Amino acid sequence: MPDAAIEAERLLAMLAAAGASGTWDWDIVADRLRVDQRFAELYGLDPAAGLSDLPTARFFAAVHPDDRPRMRIAVAAILAGAELFSKEFRIVTPAGTTLWMHARGQSHLDPHDEPVRFTGLLVDVTERKRAEERLRIAQSAGGVGSFEYSDGFATATVSEEFCRLLGLHPAQALPVRTINGVLSDGDVPLIPDPNRGPPPETLDHVFRVRRADDGGERWIARRGEILREGSGYRLVGVIYDVTLAKEQEARLRELNETLEMRVASVIAERQEAEDALRQAQKMEAVGQLTGGIAHDFNNLLTIIIGNIDTVLRRFDPATDPRARRALENALKGADRAASLTQRLLAFSRRQPLDPKRIEIDRLLSGMSDLLTRSIPEAIAIQIAPAADLWSIEADPHQLENVILNLAVNARDAMPDGGSLTIAARNVTVGTGGEPVAGVPDGAYVMIQVTDTGIGMTAETITKVFDPFFTTKEVGKGTGLGLSMVYGFVKQSGGHIDIDSTPGRGTCVSIFLQRQFADASERHEDIEAPTAQPGKLSETILVVEDDDDVRAYTVGILRELGYRVVEAHDGAAALRLLERQETPISLLLTDVVMPQMSGQDLAVRVRALQGDIRVLYASGYTREAIMRDGRLEPGVDLISKPFTYHTLAAKVRDLLDRVQ
Repeated sequence: MPDAAIEAERLLAMLAAAGASGTWDWDIVADRLRVDQRFAELYGLDPAAGLSDLPTARFFAAVHPDDRPRMRIAVAAILAGAELFSKEFRIVTPAGTTLWMHARGQSHLDPHDEPVRFTGLLVDVTERKRAEERLRIAQSAGGVGSFEYSDGFATATVSEEFCRLLGLHPAQALPVRTINGVLSDGDVPLIPDPNRGPPPETLDHVFRVRRADDGGERWIARRGEILREGSGYRLVGVIYDVTLAKEQEARLRELNETLEMRVASVIAERQEAEDALRQAQKMEAVGQLTGGIAHDFNNLLTIIIGNIDTVLRRFDPATDPRARRALENALKGADRAASLTQRLLAFSRRQPLDPKRIEIDRLLSGMSDLLTRSIPEAIAIQIAPAADLWSIEADPHQLENVILNLAVNARDAMPDGGSLTIAARNVTVGTGGEPVAGVPDGAYVMIQVTDTGIGMTAETITKVFDPFFTTKEVGKGTGLGLSMVYGFVKQSGGHIDIDSTPGRGTCVSIFLQRQFADASERHEDIEAPTAQPGKLSETILVVEDDDDVRAYTVGILRELGYRVVEAHDGAAALRLLERQETPISLLLTDVVMPQMSGQDLAVRVRALQGDIRVLYASGYTREAIMRDGRLEPGVDLISKPFTYHTLAAKVRDLLDRVQ
């Protein structure tokens, strides 16, 4: 074997042993190519066909089309006399896989310095290239911007992420003064100014910058290396946003400085929240209990009051005056019991309400005489509504009871005299207004009842809304006054607050939401009901599951002259209605009944007879039979217990009302 061939064989064996992905030996004079087996595999050559005396075009056969032009230029430089060759390029394997290769080679010259051979090796750098790509993506996703700056230049090479972090337009190079222009005054430059002496000792630094695009203030960290090159230097580094870390650091420092105070505050807030939760749970539980009791008791009172009232209407006082007085006393006792159940329902937020649009100044003005008669002369009373008060929506009679109740409580708190002020003003809570603890944002009319009495302790204030809690002596009160006030305010969608200091008086503030309804809905005073006779041509269907209440109701209506049919539940009422030949003028039904409620019954009855009037009789909440806070046309409510005159007036009013 010639010496040249032996040397080439030895060289190829050494390169293969060094871990190269493939080796080549190009005879420039003969223009022939000799390769090893790995090279042949990468280029899709058949080793059985021989790996020597290949045409030199095979060197470019597997090169990616996009990289082939620059590879031809680089090889042409070798053929023109360049000695070293080092290029990265892509090849496409026979299987269609794209790999990155690093070709490293050298030309061999003859005595006349002419290239005669070109040898080298291929190293597979695909994994390195993929790692570099992953690193680039990670830096972009992680918000890391890179820069490079050489001493003496006025610009720095930067990445797109570098520009984004500083709010600058994307560019490959930026003026140093543009980069440093985003720094806060007095800070060291992010890129050292070539006109300001040597570079810093380290690139590790945190800057406060003001972004060029939106002016937002951010904290930017710089990290990198200073590379010395002769008498000059080169800076290579990265920047990234550390604003969140800086803010957390500041918060942590503040926490450490105020830790004891914050711990005490958190404990107090938690205790307050737990107390409020326990109070709410207690009030809800007691409310459900009292509401259920009051509802059932109202049915009993309807029977008791109704029958006493019936006997009194037919009793001749000349026959037995003593018996009449006994009946009248029994009726008074029953009325007081009805008042008690009404307060229980108010506390449990289940009392029937009749909300109307109210102008508070008119309501307070109308109560002036009543308040004056209820308050002794030793107490100076002042009613002071502000001008231009907003309207509210609430039950006017119940609101009057609330104000009167608070005024009487204030009177009892001033046994030696004092002053009582009942005021009202518009209040906006929240955005653009004054914050009030426990009151959601919105527009309210605030009614305040303020006295100069003995006041209450903080412990007493936590109990004042509890049912049956009272500071008065036995026999001087039921302890339902403020619980009734609380229930009414909550049921009306409002809020209540008490501020009191022992020896300095009490201020009760009630917040009721502003009402934007039409002015035609204003509340007008209602005269006491009067009994009016009915007509036999008017048929009333009475549905009540309590037999005694139903018998009492039917008796009154027949006494008034109406034609009455009755049913003990909804299903029986529907069957009766299907057999009824003459139309029903009015459906009078209980609300809370087993299997089918009064409201469900009314819907089904109206589907059969659309023009029927509906009167609900219940001791439970009005909201159970209301839609969007109002009763439907042709529908009304009478609260249990009711009397002969009340029922007569309500039925006649509903039948005569124009729909």
